Amino acid sequence: MANYRAIPKGYMTVGEAAKKMGVTVRTLQYYDREGLLSPSALSEGGRRRYTDKDIIKLHQILSLKSLGFSIDGIKNRLTSIDTPEEVAAALAEQGRAIEERISALTQSLKDIKALESEVLKMQSVDYSKYADIIVNLQMGNDNYWLIKYFDDDTLNFLRSRFDRESGLSFIKRFNFLRDQAVRFANSGVLPESEEGQAFAREFWGLIAEFTGGDMTMLPKLLKMGEMVDGAAEWRQTQ
Repeated sequence: MANYRAIPKGYMTVGEAAKKMGVTVRTLQYYDREGLLSPSALSEGGRRRYTDKDIIKLHQILSLKSLGFSIDGIKNRLTSIDTPEEVAAALAEQGRAIEERISALTQSLKDIKALESEVLKMQSVDYSKYADIIVNLQMGNDNYWLIKYFDDDTLNFLRSRFDRESGLSFIKRFNFLRDQAVRFANSGVLPESEEGQAFAREFWGLIAEFTGGDMTMLPKLLKMGEMVDGAAEWRQTQ
């Protein structure tokens, strides 16, 4: 029955707590029902009463909500704040969550700017290519910009060949071999050497996988390489 005794100094009504944190009374009532933030006490009439500790916890909740976490996600991230060490740990966790969100937003902004640039370079509106560029940006494919040079038949073929997982795997292996080719060239490894021949077999196997064994795609890929302009470094590497 202690929760129902007269409320001592230092407690706030639900309206006062809501005003202090810039939320609505309905929001606090909702958080109570969801088990996120229960008031520290109830008045004799059953009205919610909050403390400064509740305000700190509410700040945790609002910070996590602003980062896009769901109710369950917030519940999983809320920590005890009964000691200085726990308060510091809670703040550190908030900091990490904010840093992760900043990183994600920074990448999203970078992707948007990249897509904007590609859209302006394309001669017509092509939503399929836009979608492919977005997917490849999300996959971390640095060569996403090449998509605008592919014709529809080639793109449809590649869409049928690769999903996200296999696409990521292919990109990783291609980038490794591309960088290895540059290292071999810089260190003087000859194409006819054992190392050079082993590399050639592995690279050709990757090309065969990319084309699905359809060698009619090779002239298209070579022609596309000739069409690429404004990317001297890429052309030199290729």
